[in-house]
Amino acid sequence: MTGTVPLAVLGITGPPPDHQVVTEFEQVMLVALVFVIMFGLGAGLTPRDFLSALRRPQGLLIGWVTQFGIMPFLAFVLVLVFLLPLPEEYAIPVAIGALLMGAVPAGTTSNIFTYFSKGNLALSVMMTTNSTLWALLMTPLALVLYGSRFLPADSDLQIPTQNIVVTLVVLLVPVVIGMLIRRYNANVGAVLELMGGLVGVFFIVFLLVTWVPRNWRLLVITPIQVYAVAVLLGLLGITVAFLISKAIRLHPANARTVALETGIQNGPLAIAIVLLTFADSEALGILLLVPALYSLFIVLIATAVTLRFRRANVAEEQKIPSLL
Repeated sequence: MTGTVPLAVLGITGPPPDHQVVTEFEQVMLVALVFVIMFGLGAGLTPRDFLSALRRPQGLLIGWVTQFGIMPFLAFVLVLVFLLPLPEEYAIPVAIGALLMGAVPAGTTSNIFTYFSKGNLALSVMMTTNSTLWALLMTPLALVLYGSRFLPADSDLQIPTQNIVVTLVVLLVPVVIGMLIRRYNANVGAVLELMGGLVGVFFIVFLLVTWVPRNWRLLVITPIQVYAVAVLLGLLGITVAFLISKAIRLHPANARTVALETGIQNGPLAIAIVLLTFADSEALGILLLVPALYSLFIVLIATAVTLRFRRANVAEEQKIPSLL
């Protein structure tokens, strides 16, 4: 009866006893899709990409600061403003899901939107990879740093730091395999890279056609504050990172890239971490709320932002020397 107890404190009758917020098939399917996405990420990388990034590390440094400095902090502020005023039994699992969403690395979807927004695709791919590798340290660190501020010591729901690290390590395996395949067969690697990007889009479609209809009642009774966190996390992340990039005078194409890389988090990875580390929790469905809603809304947000970015005067931008 996943999610029944937390919803009951809001005066809401929980789902019927035979209802599962996430079925076993959906759990297996979602995790499998994440592995394919990570596999595609690795297939898009070559040793030359890393050498190029080391020669010009400014972009990676800026991306690291925005990714692991701004996003976890934004998630924490949104939790304080919107979620903590809700009943504790409900607020805590939703808040953990929100903090996790703010602490995971960038997703491969950001590469697609960077391309269509006329950003720096090479920088985008390297920022995604860099943040994915750093996530082994920074994701659990951010969860402990911010989660300990409101999570009671005697709470039944604790942050399984060790399990999260193990999950991230396991999910990095397909990245390495993808890199090896690209190293020895560039054509196959290119196909796998494209497949990973398409599966990232399919992941959202899968949520829309399976998870959303089955949990429509749960979504209808979900407090508006939860939707606010899911929407504002991505929107504010993109906005703040773009303003910072403009303030330090990055090339407009690089500013767009940093903004999209910062605000577009790896929603599928966050969902996989929840499924693999909180599988036995009665609050599993509530933990998934923000990651699932974020994954759905970020596509709409990123599309609107990309359309706005495409209006930039590219001819004038080409006269500006790139700083990265």
